[in-house]
Amino acid sequence: MVEVASSTWGLSRWLEYIESCHPGEIDLGLDRVSQVAAKLEINLNKSFVFTVGGTNGKGTTTRLLESVFSAAGLVVATYTSPHFLRYNERVRLAGKDISDQDLCQCFAQIEAARSDIPLTYFEYGTLAALLFFTQTAPDIVILEVGLGGRLDAINIIDADVSIVTTVSMDHMDWLGDTRDAIGFEKAGIYRSEKPAICGDLNPPQTLVDHAQSIGAHLFLRNLDFSIQEKDGVWDWKGRDLQGATVELLDLDMPALPLQNAATAVQAILLSPFSVTEAHIRSGLCSASLTGRMQMLRLNDSECILDVAHNPESAAYLSSALSKLPPKPTHVVLGMLADKDIGEVLRALRLDVDHWHLVSLDTPRGATAKQLQAFFNDCAPNHLDKLTLHSDVPSALTYLSQHLSEQHRVVVAGSFYTVTDALAYLTSP
Repeated sequence: MVEVASSTWGLSRWLEYIESCHPGEIDLGLDRVSQVAAKLEINLNKSFVFTVGGTNGKGTTTRLLESVFSAAGLVVATYTSPHFLRYNERVRLAGKDISDQDLCQCFAQIEAARSDIPLTYFEYGTLAALLFFTQTAPDIVILEVGLGGRLDAINIIDADVSIVTTVSMDHMDWLGDTRDAIGFEKAGIYRSEKPAICGDLNPPQTLVDHAQSIGAHLFLRNLDFSIQEKDGVWDWKGRDLQGATVELLDLDMPALPLQNAATAVQAILLSPFSVTEAHIRSGLCSASLTGRMQMLRLNDSECILDVAHNPESAAYLSSALSKLPPKPTHVVLGMLADKDIGEVLRALRLDVDHWHLVSLDTPRGATAKQLQAFFNDCAPNHLDKLTLHSDVPSALTYLSQHLSEQHRVVVAGSFYTVTDALAYLTSP
């Protein structure tokens, strides 16, 4: 039996409670969360709202948007997931994480409003963010989709601009086992008569058809906006809110993926705000994000954290590593068992001198031995380059004792893997 919530609880107690209030981690659908949102009188009409969905690139696109609009002097709020070290990371306002006090107040209001309506952990968090943004009324709200789009809790909000970054094979148990099925789910965030952006170079026809069927104003990469790389800089070309062609030349390379920067720029130009080219240049270059090609140190060794957890994100990581000065590279890999482990290995294996396989202590986590089994088929010539560890801290402790500044460490495979590495690397 779930205990009665108390308005005096601290954040850790609230998080334990909301995790226990629904038997399932995921329960897609908008009915329940819409009912509670109506009771809370959630309304973001005072803010300009972006919704960001897609298989990969949601978090980086959100951060790029936030960085550029902040450079333009606007008050920006973001809702993202998951978090790394603190739940508060999910809700940001004006560049700062939400306070424990504000989160607890929002949770208490949700609990009072929901009566006997069951909510998942993610739905509680989504409603808390939306309630906080309703109360604070920032200039801009950027909402990152949790899973899919059509039936994700975020989709109770009608965005002013909706973005689908990429469409790849992931979360197939929930979204379907073809790109067309997944593309349709993700296109569910598009709205009639509103800008709908897709950054995928080969968007599923279902996404295009859905956007057209509802009368959304669709902007496709390489058709409506495009990029060109040249000699360490890049050019962007697209259209603004009035339909006029805009060109930005000789932009500096961002630290975050270029394809997501291109998509973010198109979205920015479809907003009503006065964002100058100088704001765009400054915001793109200053944007960084925890766990995405994040550069830290493991004693004397360079240590890169990247959450690459599916074939597309692993391919990006592999490409990014190939552009760095060559060094012997050791990869600490921990993955969830329901991910496409074999294809991730195929995407990464050319850049790895030694693998350090770790077990993840979570119900969906694969063990190091389970990861090892994939090397027989996917990377048989790497079988003599494997070391198994019980967890991430054990692997990093081992590497800290055996590597020097001549080496590079890459931690990848899951948010859980990167979270454990962050805790290890940033602990006093």
